[in-house]
Amino acid sequence: MRLPLIKHITDFVDKNDEDWVHETVELLEYIAEAPGIKDEELEVIGELLSNLYGSLEVHESVKNGVPKKEALNTFMSRVMGSIN
Repeated sequence: MRLPLIKHITDFVDKNDEDWVHETVELLEYIAEAPGIKDEELEVIGELLSNLYGSLEVHESVKNGVPKKEALNTFMSRVMGSIN
């Protein structure tokens, strides 16, 4: 996951609608199930999905009153904690 990308997607959601991100997630998940898809392609799709899901979580925190910067930092701290 990349924080700058999550922040950028969150900005998109703020300006548009989170439904766009949900639909993109559905499409990427569908593409990932395609026969003949290569491992490298699955890795890219997985990384994109991770960033999209992360941005939706951050957006939800912001909707619940958490300042954007704090929501981003809390999310990334939680991600880093789960990796270690």
